[in-house]
Amino acid sequence: MLSFAILSKRKHTIMKTLFFAMILATTLSGGPIYDFKVPGLDGEIDFAKFKGKKIMIVNTASQCGNTPQYKDLEKLYEKYKDKMVIVGFPANNFGQQEPGSNEEIKKFCSKEYSVTFPMAEKISVRGDDIHPLYKWLVDQSKDLAKKVQAENSKDYAWKRFLQDPVIWNFTKFLLDENGNLVAVFHNKVSPMSEEVQKYLN
Repeated sequence: MLSFAILSKRKHTIMKTLFFAMILATTLSGGPIYDFKVPGLDGEIDFAKFKGKKIMIVNTASQCGNTPQYKDLEKLYEKYKDKMVIVGFPANNFGQQEPGSNEEIKKFCSKEYSVTFPMAEKISVRGDDIHPLYKWLVDQSKDLAKKVQAENSKDYAWKRFLQDPVIWNFTKFLLDENGNLVAVFHNKVSPMSEEVQKYLN
């Protein structure tokens, strides 16, 4: 009788451990975009609050040739903010072009580009210390790449890009109203371009 009770207790402990391991694995691998909460320059950014809206996620930098894209990102946000949110993620991964503190980044975005869309605290968007949200985005982009039929050099180049999209500052990930990744835009693509806006009209 005692051995049965011990076995039952052990089984319960093992099941409990497996349950928490599954939760931890889901958290570490990302899961749906709505599971993510990140520290923002103006308080926590809870992606669950964006359900029903399109979401554009952009890795930003203050000292990059692409930095003027902040202006068009703000224009895009103002134009579509009833149905889309933009979230900027400052990162210092490329050319050390975001060396400032979170406070300095906040001041720069406000003073130079009057940014009103949510900005996260500085993270890493590539490498061994990649933020879990960006790891999830890249994995989703790789899944998109699998659907590309590389029948010519242009398609092949596009497939290659989707397999490794975060190659510089201002790569743009667009998710639909259900949190599914639907498009990834190269860092040189203007936020106000027709290429982007066709997904929003």
